Amino acid sequence: MSKFRPVLSGLCIGMAACALSGAAQAADFTYMTNWYAQAEHGGMYQALAQGLYEKAGLNVTIKMGGPQVNTVQMMAGGQADCVMGSSDLQMLQTRASGVPVVTVAAWLQKDPQALITHEDVTRFEDLKGKTILIGGGAYRNYWPWLKAKYGLTDAQARPYTFNIQPFIADSNAAQQAYITSEPYAVQKAGVKANVLMFADHGYPAYASTVTCMEDTVAKRAKDISAFLRATAEGWKRYLADPAPGNALIKKANPNITDEQLAFSLARMRETQLVTSGDAATQGIGTITQARAQASYDFLVRYGLLDTSKVKVNDAYDLRLVQAIHVLP
Repeated sequence: MSKFRPVLSGLCIGMAACALSGAAQAADFTYMTNWYAQAEHGGMYQALAQGLYEKAGLNVTIKMGGPQVNTVQMMAGGQADCVMGSSDLQMLQTRASGVPVVTVAAWLQKDPQALITHEDVTRFEDLKGKTILIGGGAYRNYWPWLKAKYGLTDAQARPYTFNIQPFIADSNAAQQAYITSEPYAVQKAGVKANVLMFADHGYPAYASTVTCMEDTVAKRAKDISAFLRATAEGWKRYLADPAPGNALIKKANPNITDEQLAFSLARMRETQLVTSGDAATQGIGTITQARAQASYDFLVRYGLLDTSKVKVNDAYDLRLVQAIHVLP
Protein backbone atom coordinates (compact mmCIF):
# COMPACT_ATOMS: atom_id res chain seq x y z
CA MET A 1 0.00 0.00 0.00
CA SER A 2 1.28 3.45 -0.86
CA LYS A 3 2.12 5.59 2.12
CA PHE A 4 0.07 8.33 0.48
CA ARG A 5 -3.10 6.21 0.29
CA PRO A 6 -5.56 6.88 3.14
CA VAL A 7 -6.01 3.91 5.48
CA LEU A 8 -9.35 2.14 5.64
CA SER A 9 -11.93 4.00 7.66
CA GLY A 10 -12.34 1.09 10.07
CA LEU A 11 -8.67 1.18 10.91
CA CYS A 12 -8.79 4.94 11.34
CA ILE A 13 -11.58 4.63 13.86
CA GLY A 14 -9.82 1.82 15.64
CA MET A 15 -6.58 3.75 15.99
CA ALA A 16 -8.36 6.85 17.24
CA ALA A 17 -10.39 4.88 19.74
CA CYS A 18 -7.29 3.11 20.92
CA ALA A 19 -5.46 6.42 21.32
CA LEU A 20 -8.29 8.01 23.26
CA SER A 21 -9.33 5.04 25.36
CA GLY A 22 -7.36 6.10 28.40
CA ALA A 23 -5.05 3.16 28.85
CA ALA A 24 -4.12 2.25 32.39
CA GLN A 25 -0.63 3.64 31.98
CA ALA A 26 0.04 6.66 29.78
CA ALA A 27 2.68 6.22 27.11
CA ASP A 28 5.65 8.58 27.38
CA PHE A 29 6.09 10.74 24.28
CA THR A 30 8.67 13.50 23.75
CA TYR A 31 8.36 16.13 21.03
CA MET A 32 11.18 18.60 20.46
CA THR A 33 10.38 21.96 18.89
CA ASN A 34 12.69 23.93 16.61
CA TRP A 35 13.04 27.03 18.81
CA TYR A 36 12.30 28.50 22.20
CA ALA A 37 8.66 28.34 23.28
CA GLN A 38 6.55 30.82 21.33
CA ALA A 39 3.09 31.34 19.85
CA GLU A 40 4.14 29.34 16.79
CA HIS A 41 4.17 26.32 19.14
CA GLY A 42 0.85 27.22 20.72
CA GLY A 43 -1.04 24.07 19.79
CA MET A 44 1.31 21.82 21.71
CA TYR A 45 1.33 23.97 24.83
CA GLN A 46 -2.45 24.38 24.70
CA ALA A 47 -2.91 20.61 24.47
CA LEU A 48 -0.58 20.16 27.42
CA ALA A 49 -2.27 22.88 29.46
CA GLN A 50 -5.77 21.55 28.89
CA GLY A 51 -5.01 17.89 29.50
CA LEU A 52 -5.62 16.78 25.91
CA TYR A 53 -2.55 14.56 25.83
CA GLU A 54 -3.52 12.91 29.10
CA LYS A 55 -6.98 12.21 27.72
CA ALA A 56 -5.31 10.68 24.67
CA GLY A 57 -3.34 8.26 26.84
CA LEU A 58 -0.03 10.07 26.55
CA ASN A 59 2.47 11.57 28.96
CA VAL A 60 3.90 14.24 26.66
CA THR A 61 7.09 16.19 27.24
CA ILE A 62 7.77 19.23 25.05
CA LYS A 63 11.46 20.01 24.75
CA MET A 64 12.60 23.33 23.36
CA GLY A 65 15.08 23.60 20.53
CA GLY A 66 17.24 26.63 19.87
CA PRO A 67 19.94 28.07 17.61
CA GLN A 68 22.62 25.62 18.73
CA VAL A 69 20.40 22.54 19.07
CA ASN A 70 20.55 19.77 16.46
CA THR A 71 17.10 18.33 17.03
CA VAL A 72 17.41 15.55 14.45
CA GLN A 73 20.66 14.38 16.00
CA MET A 74 19.00 14.33 19.43
CA MET A 75 16.05 12.38 18.06
CA ALA A 76 18.37 9.87 16.40
CA GLY A 77 20.07 9.52 19.78
CA GLY A 78 16.78 8.64 21.48
CA GLN A 79 16.20 11.95 23.25
CA ALA A 80 12.96 12.68 21.39
CA ASP A 81 10.32 10.59 19.68
CA CYS A 82 9.54 13.19 17.02
CA VAL A 83 10.80 16.69 16.23
CA MET A 84 9.49 19.87 14.69
CA GLY A 85 11.19 20.44 11.37
CA SER A 86 11.45 24.04 10.25
CA SER A 87 9.97 22.91 6.93
CA ASP A 88 9.31 19.76 4.99
CA LEU A 89 12.03 20.91 2.56
CA GLN A 90 14.56 20.69 5.39
CA MET A 91 13.38 17.21 6.29
CA LEU A 92 13.58 16.01 2.68
CA GLN A 93 17.21 17.10 2.62
CA THR A 94 17.84 15.44 5.97
CA ARG A 95 16.48 12.20 4.56
CA ALA A 96 18.73 12.58 1.52
CA SER A 97 21.72 12.98 3.84
CA GLY A 98 21.18 9.44 5.10
CA VAL A 99 19.05 9.97 8.21
CA PRO A 100 15.84 7.91 7.88
CA VAL A 101 13.38 10.60 8.93
CA VAL A 102 9.73 10.59 7.91
CA THR A 103 7.39 13.60 8.03
CA VAL A 104 3.87 12.70 9.19
CA ALA A 105 2.19 16.12 9.63
CA ALA A 106 2.78 19.87 9.42
CA TRP A 107 1.15 22.38 11.73
CA LEU A 108 1.66 25.35 9.43
CA GLN A 109 0.14 25.12 5.97
CA LYS A 110 2.27 28.07 4.87
CA ASP A 111 5.91 28.62 5.67
CA PRO A 112 6.10 31.95 7.58
CA GLN A 113 9.50 32.68 6.01
CA ALA A 114 9.71 36.15 4.47
CA LEU A 115 11.95 39.10 3.76
CA ILE A 116 11.41 42.28 5.71
CA THR A 117 12.22 45.43 3.74
CA HIS A 118 12.26 49.17 4.13
CA GLU A 119 9.32 51.20 2.87
CA ASP A 120 10.66 51.74 -0.64
CA VAL A 121 10.59 48.01 -1.38
CA THR A 122 7.07 46.71 -1.93
CA ARG A 123 7.84 43.81 -4.30
CA PHE A 124 10.57 41.21 -4.66
CA GLU A 125 11.41 42.85 -7.99
CA ASP A 126 12.43 45.98 -6.07
CA LEU A 127 15.25 44.10 -4.32
CA LYS A 128 17.71 44.35 -7.20
CA GLY A 129 20.77 46.20 -5.97
CA LYS A 130 19.77 45.92 -2.31
CA THR A 131 21.79 44.22 0.42
CA ILE A 132 19.96 41.09 1.56
CA LEU A 133 20.77 39.57 4.95
CA ILE A 134 20.17 35.81 4.97
CA GLY A 135 21.20 32.87 7.11
CA GLY A 136 23.28 29.94 5.96
CA GLY A 137 20.24 27.69 5.61
CA ALA A 138 18.76 30.00 2.96
CA TYR A 139 21.21 28.69 0.39
CA ARG A 140 19.61 25.24 0.71
CA ASN A 141 15.99 26.32 0.28
CA TYR A 142 14.63 29.74 -0.65
CA TRP A 143 17.66 31.69 -1.91
CA PRO A 144 18.17 29.78 -5.21
CA TRP A 145 14.44 30.24 -5.87
CA LEU A 146 14.54 33.99 -5.19
CA LYS A 147 17.59 34.41 -7.41
CA ALA A 148 16.05 32.51 -10.31
CA LYS A 149 12.60 34.08 -10.04
CA TYR A 150 13.53 37.69 -9.35
CA GLY A 151 16.99 38.12 -10.84
CA LEU A 152 18.84 38.49 -7.53
CA THR A 153 22.53 37.63 -7.16
CA ASP A 154 24.87 36.13 -4.59
CA ALA A 155 26.77 39.43 -4.59
CA GLN A 156 23.79 40.98 -2.78
CA ALA A 157 23.76 38.44 0.04
CA ARG A 158 25.28 39.10 3.45
CA PRO A 159 25.12 36.97 6.64
CA TYR A 160 22.09 37.33 8.88
CA THR A 161 23.05 37.04 12.55
CA PHE A 162 19.58 36.97 14.17
CA ASN A 163 19.96 40.65 15.00
CA ILE A 164 17.75 43.36 13.49
CA GLN A 165 20.24 46.20 14.07
CA PRO A 166 22.09 45.87 10.74
CA PHE A 167 18.75 46.10 8.92
CA ILE A 168 17.64 49.11 10.93
CA ALA A 169 20.96 50.87 10.37
CA ASP A 170 21.00 50.35 6.59
CA SER A 171 18.09 51.76 4.59
CA ASN A 172 19.35 49.82 1.58
CA ALA A 173 19.07 46.44 3.31
CA ALA A 174 16.47 43.70 3.54
CA GLN A 175 16.64 40.72 5.87
CA GLN A 176 15.11 37.30 6.32
CA ALA A 177 12.25 37.10 8.79
CA TYR A 178 9.36 35.05 10.06
CA ILE A 179 6.18 37.06 9.63
CA THR A 180 5.33 36.30 13.27
CA SER A 181 8.62 37.43 14.81
CA GLU A 182 11.13 39.90 13.34
CA PRO A 183 8.47 42.38 12.15
CA TYR A 184 7.45 42.79 15.77
CA ALA A 185 11.01 43.67 16.80
CA VAL A 186 11.35 46.13 13.93
CA GLN A 187 8.02 47.70 14.81
CA LYS A 188 9.11 48.05 18.44
CA ALA A 189 12.24 49.83 17.22
CA GLY A 190 10.03 52.43 15.53
CA VAL A 191 11.01 51.53 11.97
CA LYS A 192 8.39 51.30 9.24
CA ALA A 193 8.85 48.25 7.06
CA ASN A 194 7.17 45.92 4.60
CA VAL A 195 7.01 42.14 4.80
CA LEU A 196 7.19 39.96 1.67
CA MET A 197 6.01 36.45 2.51
CA PHE A 198 7.37 33.70 0.27
CA ALA A 199 4.23 31.56 0.45
CA ASP A 200 2.25 34.32 -1.26
CA HIS A 201 4.51 34.01 -4.30
CA GLY A 202 4.69 30.29 -4.96
CA TYR A 203 7.02 28.97 -2.28
CA PRO A 204 5.56 25.50 -1.62
CA ALA A 205 6.90 24.51 1.80
CA TYR A 206 4.96 23.35 4.81
CA ALA A 207 6.39 24.44 8.16
CA SER A 208 6.54 23.22 11.75
CA THR A 209 6.44 19.58 10.82
CA VAL A 210 6.04 16.48 12.93
CA THR A 211 8.98 14.39 11.79
CA CYS A 212 10.00 11.06 13.31
CA MET A 213 12.48 8.30 12.68
CA GLU A 214 11.17 5.70 10.25
CA ASP A 215 11.43 3.00 12.90
CA THR A 216 9.38 5.09 15.34
CA VAL A 217 6.57 5.49 12.81
CA ALA A 218 6.52 1.74 12.29
CA LYS A 219 6.53 0.86 15.99
CA ARG A 220 4.57 3.70 17.59
CA ALA A 221 1.86 4.56 15.07
CA LYS A 222 -0.83 4.49 17.76
CA ASP A 223 1.01 6.95 19.99
CA ILE A 224 1.89 9.26 17.09
CA SER A 225 -1.74 9.23 15.99
CA ALA A 226 -2.86 10.15 19.50
CA PHE A 227 -0.29 12.95 19.63
CA LEU A 228 -1.42 14.35 16.28
CA ARG A 229 -5.10 14.28 17.19
CA ALA A 230 -4.58 15.94 20.59
CA THR A 231 -2.24 18.58 19.14
CA ALA A 232 -4.62 19.39 16.29
CA GLU A 233 -7.35 19.94 18.86
CA GLY A 234 -4.87 22.02 20.86
CA TRP A 235 -4.30 24.25 17.85
CA LYS A 236 -8.02 24.70 17.34
CA ARG A 237 -8.43 25.76 20.96
CA TYR A 238 -5.30 27.94 20.99
CA LEU A 239 -6.48 29.98 18.01
CA ALA A 240 -9.81 30.53 19.78
CA ASP A 241 -8.48 31.33 23.28
CA PRO A 242 -4.69 31.17 23.78
CA ALA A 243 -4.58 31.95 27.50
CA PRO A 244 -3.92 28.39 28.80
CA GLY A 245 -1.21 27.72 26.21
CA ASN A 246 0.40 31.12 26.66
CA ALA A 247 0.74 30.55 30.40
CA LEU A 248 2.86 27.46 29.74
CA ILE A 249 4.79 29.15 26.94
CA LYS A 250 5.80 31.96 29.30
CA LYS A 251 6.75 29.45 31.96
CA ALA A 252 9.01 27.62 29.51
CA ASN A 253 10.37 30.83 27.98
CA PRO A 254 10.29 33.67 30.54
CA ASN A 255 11.84 36.08 28.03
CA ILE A 256 8.75 36.18 25.84
CA THR A 257 6.21 38.92 26.49
CA ASP A 258 2.44 39.05 26.28
CA GLU A 259 2.80 41.67 23.57
CA GLN A 260 5.02 39.43 21.45
CA LEU A 261 2.63 36.50 21.89
CA ALA A 262 -0.32 38.67 20.89
CA PHE A 263 1.49 39.98 17.81
CA SER A 264 2.48 36.50 16.67
CA LEU A 265 -0.99 35.08 17.17
CA ALA A 266 -2.56 38.00 15.31
CA ARG A 267 -0.30 37.35 12.33
CA MET A 268 -1.04 33.63 12.44
CA ARG A 269 -4.77 34.33 12.40
CA GLU A 270 -4.47 37.01 9.72
CA THR A 271 -2.49 34.81 7.34
CA GLN A 272 -4.25 31.58 8.40
CA LEU A 273 -0.95 29.77 8.80
CA VAL A 274 -2.60 26.84 10.58
CA THR A 275 -6.06 26.79 9.03
CA SER A 276 -5.73 27.71 5.35
CA GLY A 277 -5.57 25.58 2.24
CA ASP A 278 -6.18 21.86 2.65
CA ALA A 279 -6.47 22.19 6.43
CA ALA A 280 -9.84 23.87 5.98
CA THR A 281 -11.36 20.68 4.55
CA GLN A 282 -8.95 17.91 5.58
CA GLY A 283 -8.02 18.99 9.08
CA ILE A 284 -5.31 20.79 11.02
CA GLY A 285 -1.84 19.38 10.40
CA THR A 286 -2.70 17.80 7.08
CA ILE A 287 -0.22 17.15 4.30
CA THR A 288 -1.43 16.17 0.85
CA GLN A 289 0.32 14.06 -1.73
CA ALA A 290 0.19 16.93 -4.23
CA ARG A 291 1.87 19.38 -1.82
CA ALA A 292 4.49 16.84 -0.77
CA GLN A 293 5.32 16.24 -4.42
CA ALA A 294 5.48 20.00 -5.03
CA SER A 295 8.06 20.40 -2.25
CA TYR A 296 10.10 17.53 -3.63
CA ASP A 297 9.93 18.88 -7.19
CA PHE A 298 10.89 22.35 -5.96
CA LEU A 299 14.13 21.11 -4.42
CA VAL A 300 14.94 19.04 -7.49
CA ARG A 301 14.28 21.95 -9.84
CA TYR A 302 16.75 24.20 -8.05
CA GLY A 303 19.42 21.55 -7.66
CA LEU A 304 18.93 21.18 -3.92
CA LEU A 305 18.04 17.48 -3.74
CA ASP A 306 19.70 14.35 -5.13
CA THR A 307 16.87 12.16 -6.41
CA SER A 308 19.09 9.10 -6.14
CA LYS A 309 19.27 9.62 -2.37
CA VAL A 310 15.58 10.07 -1.52
CA LYS A 311 12.19 9.34 -3.03
CA VAL A 312 9.17 11.41 -2.08
CA ASN A 313 7.14 8.38 -0.92
CA ASP A 314 9.88 7.44 1.56
CA ALA A 315 10.14 10.90 3.11
CA TYR A 316 6.44 11.31 3.99
CA ASP A 317 3.87 9.02 5.60
CA LEU A 318 0.49 10.72 5.37
CA ARG A 319 -1.74 7.96 6.68
CA LEU A 320 -1.91 9.04 10.31
CA VAL A 321 -2.68 12.72 9.78
CA GLN A 322 -5.19 11.98 7.02
CA ALA A 323 -7.07 9.75 9.47
CA ILE A 324 -7.46 12.49 12.11
CA HIS A 325 -9.53 15.17 10.37
CA VAL A 326 -9.75 17.82 13.13
CA LEU A 327 -11.29 20.73 11.23
CA PRO A 328 -10.47 24.33 12.23
